[in-house]
Amino acid sequence: MAIAIVDYGMGNVRSVQKAIEHVAPNDQVFLTDDAKLINEADRVVFPGQGAMGACMQALNEHGLVGVIKQAAHEKPFLGICLGLQLLFDHSEENGGTEGLSILSGNVVHFPKSELKIPHMGWNTVKQVSDHPLWHNIEDNARFYSVHSYYVKESDSSVVSGSTNYGIDFTCAIAKDNIFAVQFHPEKSQHDGLQLLTNFVNWKT
Repeated sequence: MAIAIVDYGMGNVRSVQKAIEHVAPNDQVFLTDDAKLINEADRVVFPGQGAMGACMQALNEHGLVGVIKQAAHEKPFLGICLGLQLLFDHSEENGGTEGLSILSGNVVHFPKSELKIPHMGWNTVKQVSDHPLWHNIEDNARFYSVHSYYVKESDSSVVSGSTNYGIDFTCAIAKDNIFAVQFHPEKSQHDGLQLLTNFVNWKT
């Protein structure tokens, strides 16, 4: 099986690759910005770190917008961190950035509070809906996050996980063959590796 990790020059994609290679040692796991290879892969992982404006610019420069949209409609697709936020319509970041509009909703900044922003570190994830990617992961398991913005989805039926950091916010979405998380499974030890294992074995 071929698992493509979309590499558009933003974020530590090597750690994602190493984590997936660890749980899928017999599969072909590769980083690529080649639209043809992404299109031919059996599964696609869409990670991201940094500012959304720069990420969208990089996706356009690499000619990856179309193939990501196609993959998100056709095959098992995992978004990680900014790879979740980019699936939505619009972000407040960078003075306003248009996303991929694969899912309906916006990305907004955490409200001002006494809590430190960015939200950084370990936090519990409440499983809002049953999903194969939660297999063998206990409800309220802890995952590692680093972000200042969060998703406000238009359709509550896509919410699969939530976290509280001053407010309750969506940290995992699931729709058809798409599963995307705000946290970093590749940095989340046992439960993160279990989620990646579940993705590798996911029958959509």
